[in-house]
Parts: sequence; C-alpha cells; structure tokens
Amino acid sequence: MSGVTIGFLMGGLVLVLLVIRVHIAVAMLLAGGIGYALVAGIDPLFNYAKTMAFARYSVYDLSVVPLFLLMGNLASRGGLSRRLFQATNAFLGHYRGGVAMSAVGACAGFGAICGSSLATAATMGQVALPELRRYNYSPALATGALAAGGTLGVLIPPSVVLVIYAVLAEQNVAAMFIAALLPGLLALSGYMVAIMIYVRLSPGSGPAAPRMNWSERLHTLREVWPIVAIFVTVIGGIYGGIFTPTEAAAIGTIATGALALLMRELTWQGIVDAALDTAAATAMIFLILLGADLLNAFFAISQMPVAAAQWVLGADLPPMMVLVGIVLIYLVLGCVMDSLSMLLLTIPIFLPIVLGLDFWGLGQTDKAIWFGILALMVVEIGLITPPVGMNLFIINSLAKDVPMKETYKGTLPFIASDIVRTAILMLVPGLSLWLVHALN
Repeated sequence: MSGVTIGFLMGGLVLVLLVIRVHIAVAMLLAGGIGYALVAGIDPLFNYAKTMAFARYSVYDLSVVPLFLLMGNLASRGGLSRRLFQATNAFLGHYRGGVAMSAVGACAGFGAICGSSLATAATMGQVALPELRRYNYSPALATGALAAGGTLGVLIPPSVVLVIYAVLAEQNVAAMFIAALLPGLLALSGYMVAIMIYVRLSPGSGPAAPRMNWSERLHTLREVWPIVAIFVTVIGGIYGGIFTPTEAAAIGTIATGALALLMRELTWQGIVDAALDTAAATAMIFLILLGADLLNAFFAISQMPVAAAQWVLGADLPPMMVLVGIVLIYLVLGCVMDSLSMLLLTIPIFLPIVLGLDFWGLGQTDKAIWFGILALMVVEIGLITPPVGMNLFIINSLAKDVPMKETYKGTLPFIASDIVRTAILMLVPGLSLWLVHALN
C-alpha cells in the first residue's frame, strides 16, 4: 500500500476508535504509531518517539496554557463570576429577556479571564440559573442562553484553544488573540439579538426584572472594575507589546488570585482545588497534543495531507466552495467531538488546503490567522449541537428538571446566529485581520 492509502486508513481508524469511546489522545497515539511503523518502520518510529515529548513540551508558548487555566479556576472559585453577572444584570435585567442577556454578557466577561468554554458554562450556570428561574424564564431560553454563552469563553481572548492552534499553525499567539477580538464581540452581539428575537416571538419566555436605580448600578460597577482592569492589563499588555502572552498570563493569574483573596471569597482549600484542577486539565491537553504530534508526523511522511491538497487544487473548485465544504465537515464533526480534538485532528489536513487556495489575494500568514478564527468559531458550534454538545450536558446537569429536548430547542436561535456570523467572517476576512494590521 502507498503511504497516502495508509494515511487515509489511519485517519479512518482514529474515527472508529472515537466512535467506540477511546480517548482522543490514545486514538491518535495508536493510529499515528501504527501508521508511522507501516510507512517508515519500527526503528524510525522509536527514534522519533524518544525525542517527541521534549520537542513538543519545550515550546515556550505552551506555558501559557496552565497559566490561563489557573487564572480561570481562581476566578471561578473567587466569586468573580457572580459579580460580573450582577453588574450586567443591573443594566440589562429590566428589559424583556434582559436577565438572559445579562447571563450572556457575564459569560463574555468571564471568558475574558478564563479562556475555557466548559468552565465558563459551568461557572456562569451556577450563578445565573437561579436568577433565571426566579424571574420565571422558560427552561428552553434559560438553559439555551447559558449553553450558548459558555462558547464565548473561547471566542473572547485570551483563549487556550487559540494558543494550541497558534502552536500547530506556527502563528504568533498575540496576533491570534487580536484577530479573535472583533469576531468575539460580534458573537456577543449576535447572541443578544437572538434573545431579543426569541422573546418577541415568545413574549412570556423572558419576563423583565425590576429596574435598578443608578446608585445600585454604580455599586455593582465598583465591584467589577478590578476584573476589567485585569482584562485590560493582560490583553492591553499583549497588544501593546509590553508583555509576552506568557508574562501577561502570569500577571493575570497573580492579579486574579490576589483579587479573589481580597474579596474574601477564595479559601486556601479553593486555591488547592484550583491548582489540582489546572494540573489535571493541563495534563489532559498536553497528552492530546502528544497524540496529535505523532499522528501529524505520520501524516507528514505518508504525504496524505499533500495529496489531499493537490487533489482539491487539481479539481479546480472555487475556493469558497472548498471552504464551505470544510465548514460543513466541522459542523458534522462537532456533533460527536470536542473542539480541541477536532482542531488537532483536522488542522494538519485542512490548513495546507486553505493555504494553497486564493482568497481575495490574502498572504499565507493572513490566511492562516483568518482560517484559525473561522475554524474556532465553527468548532465552538459543536459545543451546543446534539448529540455530544458538551455545554448542553453541563447546563443540563445543573438544571436536572429541564428535559434535554428543551435545552436543544433553546439553543436553536443561537446556532442560527452562529451560522450567520460564520458566513459573515467567510465573506469578510478583514473582520479578523483589520485589528492585526492596525496594531502591527
């Protein structure tokens, strides 16, 4: 068999292993190891494997991952999520659907100091769900808004998944963060509009809360300004070239922990739990990265990605048609895989294809950045699509009395918003590239 044939067979093996519930890291290690041995031999496989872990884990940019994870864990245990929700609710809660809008806005704010969709959904669900119940929001809208709002944890920088993509695609982490800012704000705006339309079509689903006076609003703002200061320091420092992403993550983590302690919401046991959760999540991500490295090394020697790219280019299809096909594949995979696994599995195949096509005369770096933001947006839709939308299960576990079909129904307006936003970014790459060029 040719290397290309073995490449496609091992790609199929990964999917089969995932279907039978083998962990993604183990599936990629098995398929990559078997494929590498078949194409190059056992000895070359062992020679590569003995240096593989050091080569991957010694990459400086990866030190950002545990730091941002720790910052999010400290924030969730330090009561910062509750203060964010109270502040957004003070200004939006008195509108129809306003409490749901407040929850989505708080998700965006928490995502700015967390970087994880699952952590954002879980934390904000615990804070906002009781309030949504108190004001008699429909179960579909309440759970759907929180599940969708959780996806903003990755879209609003800083983002752990964006760091992983930057490492895989050999792009600048700071540039990826800059590129994600406007699409992230567009996502937030789209979700707000989706809630407005929802409550107009179903007036009783999102009652208005009592209006707060300006004294109460200013009080909530006084409690959240330190959180805003942390975000501005971290992101502004990166954009301004004052800090590297790793330095910014370290400063943000220390500032978040200190703020949580000063607010007397973070206990020493909470610090220990945050550290342990960070270690477990980091280990999981790094093991997946190791599996992806072996699989990608096998794909490289098999020439399968090159053959796939040449086939697509040789088919002379319009570039936009190819891109639509890639987006549709991501939407299907998102129904059964998590976002990080999807990116690690597909980027080595799809990125060379995109880089080989002409999109409005974009350069190679611009195409890599634009495609990374586009791919991130599409795979995040998978977090709120059945049957394996992880955010759906997290929110449903917090609202055990709400049937899963109601949560599915509640996410439909937000999925529609996601699809519109994806189409806009596909047609207007400048949405993700304008700030990158403006700040360079």
